[in-house]
Amino acid sequence: MGSNVTNETLELIKAAQQNDISKTSTFTQSSNAVQGLTAYDLEAPAKKLYPVLTPLRNTIPRVSGKGGIQANWRAITAINPTGVRAGVSGGNRGAMVPVTVSNYIAAYAGLGLETAADFEADFAAEGFDDVKARAVTSGLESLMLQEEYTILGGNNSVAFGQTATPALVGSTTGGTLAANTWSVICVGLSMDGFINGSVTGGIQAQISRTNTDGSTDTFGGGAAKQSANATVTTTGTTSSIAATVTAQNGAVGYAWFWGPSAGSEVLGAITSINSIVITAAAAGTQTAASLGTTDYSQNSLVFDGLLTQAFKPGSNAYIKVMPTGTAGTGTPLTADGSGGINEIDAALKSLWDNWRLSPDEIWVNSQQALNISQKILTTGSTGAQRFVFNTEQAMLAGGVMVREYLNRYSMGGAMSIPIKIHPNMPAGTILIVTHKLPYPMSNVSNVIQMRLRRDYYQIEWPLRSRRYEYGVYMDGVLQNYAPFSMAVITNIAAG
Repeated sequence: MGSNVTNETLELIKAAQQNDISKTSTFTQSSNAVQGLTAYDLEAPAKKLYPVLTPLRNTIPRVSGKGGIQANWRAITAINPTGVRAGVSGGNRGAMVPVTVSNYIAAYAGLGLETAADFEADFAAEGFDDVKARAVTSGLESLMLQEEYTILGGNNSVAFGQTATPALVGSTTGGTLAANTWSVICVGLSMDGFINGSVTGGIQAQISRTNTDGSTDTFGGGAAKQSANATVTTTGTTSSIAATVTAQNGAVGYAWFWGPSAGSEVLGAITSINSIVITAAAAGTQTAASLGTTDYSQNSLVFDGLLTQAFKPGSNAYIKVMPTGTAGTGTPLTADGSGGINEIDAALKSLWDNWRLSPDEIWVNSQQALNISQKILTTGSTGAQRFVFNTEQAMLAGGVMVREYLNRYSMGGAMSIPIKIHPNMPAGTILIVTHKLPYPMSNVSNVIQMRLRRDYYQIEWPLRSRRYEYGVYMDGVLQNYAPFSMAVITNIAAG
């Protein structure tokens, strides 16, 4: 019997060896990370892959307000403005010197955003991340980004009014427009309207926002009152239309609507200059008629930013609007042939001649940063060159970028001004800012500051459902004691 058992065992072993082992595996690696007995290699905590770039907010001083609904101050803006002569005759007194005094106000505004985390989201994230802390942090960072945006271009007080009627010139070449009598409408845009507008999504006129508590706020989205329509007749099938409009104070961009007849105009382009060449039917879907006939350039819920404070009538800031030039091309910055830019030099000269000021920052868009570098470095001027030698191996790198601009108009001699790219600066606009006044005993410690009735504060709202709700708020105003110390160059074409 032992011999039979041995023989049977050998036969079973032989049979097993002939079987496909893969068919007998109990467990295999799954092809999906969430199937089978597969570990989930999840790194904690969650990664934050979004920028929080707030250069103005980071550097502008923050001071406490003292109640009230607005900041108020008075300034002596000129002494002896009529130039009374100082010579006196024997035994007589001199003439009385006049003094100019101006009153200023800046109304406080509240800024705030809200976030929430469901109970279930909190349960599910246990051991991985703190979703309640994430909610508060994201709310604070979002508010900081909105504050930065408002510091640069918030518009509470400058009403654009109606955009001028476009001037149109038709051509039988250059496009694919069919023979027709085309109608064109233009809308000037503030920084808010320009940045938040797109051909596919449209521009924002009046905004009606439902808040977390069920209340509703209505405010302007940054679009001026639309222009009257202009018409031009084209022939053939390869026509194009050159359209220009008078530049609008405060506008950093323009939305263009066109269609084959009056009343059919739809959004076709948004430009950073006051002209366009229309070569085809408009690709957008937003109609000009949907905007209504009201000026929605102002946002009553925010304070005025630096651009608006410069554009504001009576600010005495230096404003340069580049000429219209050729439609669709515009006028770019111009090199002076000696390592400088004519338009920047003119602004710096004006600030010195009129106010004896030497600015300390030039804020640009990436487009203007590149244009400035190209123009300075291609003029052949050796005055714009700086050479730094490094003897280490592998230290040769391609690419050159101008980081500073030499201000020739300063009592202490030429001084360099850093050129900085701002993440929200619209293409076609440059802002020059002064942070120090060379005026003795001016009683101005900060030329520009955030005056705050209440700096950032957090509210954890009472539960009204199974979710945690948080609000992050601030209340203040951008206070600029010397708006005349700024300069804006706008309507700049690329090139």
